[in-house]
Amino acid sequence: MVQGLSHMTFIVSDLDKMEEMLTTVLDAKKIYDSGDKTFSLSKERFFDIAGIWVATMEGEPLPERTYNHVAFKMAPDDYDDRLQRIKALGLEVREGRSRVEGEGHSIYFYDYDNHMFELHSGTLEERLKRYAEV
Repeated sequence: MVQGLSHMTFIVSDLDKMEEMLTTVLDAKKIYDSGDKTFSLSKERFFDIAGIWVATMEGEPLPERTYNHVAFKMAPDDYDDRLQRIKALGLEVREGRSRVEGEGHSIYFYDYDNHMFELHSGTLEERLKRYAEV
């Protein structure tokens, strides 16, 4: 039986730049750094983001950008602060999709290796309720 999410892994060209993005934008806490040792495929670092284990491994970046993404929850009042943090790092913000009022707000942005992230202020329950009203 599946019990939940174990972890997410992102292959990145620069572990330091990804660490800066994760800690600055997503309030990640670094919990492990392999240093020069390789226990898996390459050097790696582990982070805790709101109780989620996120791994980064050194390697080749994604060749292109897509809409595939991972979304982290943020409080509605955090929107402006998080957007400022993202822009301060020089990360590209992607224009969000059109939304139905009441389903929350999102910031979509790319890291340095073409991974897309989203910060979202809504919940699944709110979205389904709103969609049922249309």
